[in-house]
Amino acid sequence: MQHSISKKNKLLEGRIVLPASKSISNRVQIINALSYNFEPIKNLSDCDDSRAMQSILNSNTNSFDVGHAGTTMRFLTAYLSKIVGEWTLTGSHRMKERPIGVLVDALNSIGAQITYLEKDGYPPLKIFGSNLTGEVVELKGNTSSQYITALLLIAPTLEKGLRIKLSGKIVSRSYIEMTLNIMEEFGVKSEFKGQEIFVPNQAYQRIPYAVEGDWSGASYWFAFMALADDGKLYLDGLRRNSFQGDSGLVPVFEKLGVKAQFSKRGMFIEKMPTNYTKLKFDFNQMPDLAQTFAVCACLKNIPFHFTGLETLKIKETDRIFALITELGKLGYVLTEPAEGELAWNGERKTEEENIVIETYHDHRMAMAFAPIALILPNVVIDSPDVVKKSYPNFWEQLKELGFEVKE
Repeated sequence: MQHSISKKNKLLEGRIVLPASKSISNRVQIINALSYNFEPIKNLSDCDDSRAMQSILNSNTNSFDVGHAGTTMRFLTAYLSKIVGEWTLTGSHRMKERPIGVLVDALNSIGAQITYLEKDGYPPLKIFGSNLTGEVVELKGNTSSQYITALLLIAPTLEKGLRIKLSGKIVSRSYIEMTLNIMEEFGVKSEFKGQEIFVPNQAYQRIPYAVEGDWSGASYWFAFMALADDGKLYLDGLRRNSFQGDSGLVPVFEKLGVKAQFSKRGMFIEKMPTNYTKLKFDFNQMPDLAQTFAVCACLKNIPFHFTGLETLKIKETDRIFALITELGKLGYVLTEPAEGELAWNGERKTEEENIVIETYHDHRMAMAFAPIALILPNVVIDSPDVVKKSYPNFWEQLKELGFEVKE
């Protein structure tokens, strides 16, 4: 399936009800399961990842397929390792290409029994769940924050708690802090000092919980506004003092011409003048927004140099490669100056004819490239259904704003 997207004018006006945060939803689901809290989570994300987590946690079988859901795979690997039983955990073809050895080694070092059913270091996994003792785990700081979060979520339930020692530069620190903040809402105390995180043995409290709106999802509407001629949108569901690292997008989008103002239940965004000539930014704390900013900056003809992208190659796809390839179709010559970096110096080449943007089974590729419709009419997005992973009604909301979305 493909979607052709166009709009008769470049004016944006309306109200967008943002999806619930996938990151928070999946963390809270694991916490509820560990605390045997059966009270429904309010505003739980309706995306594929959260649905997969919910389905598996409520399943009566011992063999699970997470599909493309990366957070579900990682969080469940840790969760199942301490739930008594014999479990099989697998996923899509792409999931079997995403490494998980660092997490498995860490879990096995504290008493877990996890083996590989196919290729060493990758799913599918055979997990023999048992009572884990915990104590100390050592990891590199540039390890995926999802591995660290998976360990943290089970940490208070371990007999000796857990101390995680991180070496070198810590990437995606904001995601680690978000996990600890959510755990604290459920009564769990922790310490994060320097390169060490310590979570003592303690019990999660059972509390009612409502998930806030998704700042990652909000980023696409910021990009649309940056490329519009004029307009004002209300983004419903955002929290001013959010735990989500992606809330740091506001000052960066000001440089691209988007003004934001909080209200009681969300945020107004509108077009503003900008004369910014080059964007330099370290995405260490919000790597999931690199695609949004790369596409937006190119379409606004603003050269950029992004760093802090070390984790992008092990996401749903190699996002560095995907951005270089797909923006290349539009005539933008991007480079990878070093590992974890992406840059565009303003160099252009002739754009291809009849452009089809590939999404690589990556929801963020589809949504990051959608704003092209305000610059190039009838842009075609391949496999648009990938947005179900985090933002199921994205295309419907575009239609509500006056966009034509045709199959």
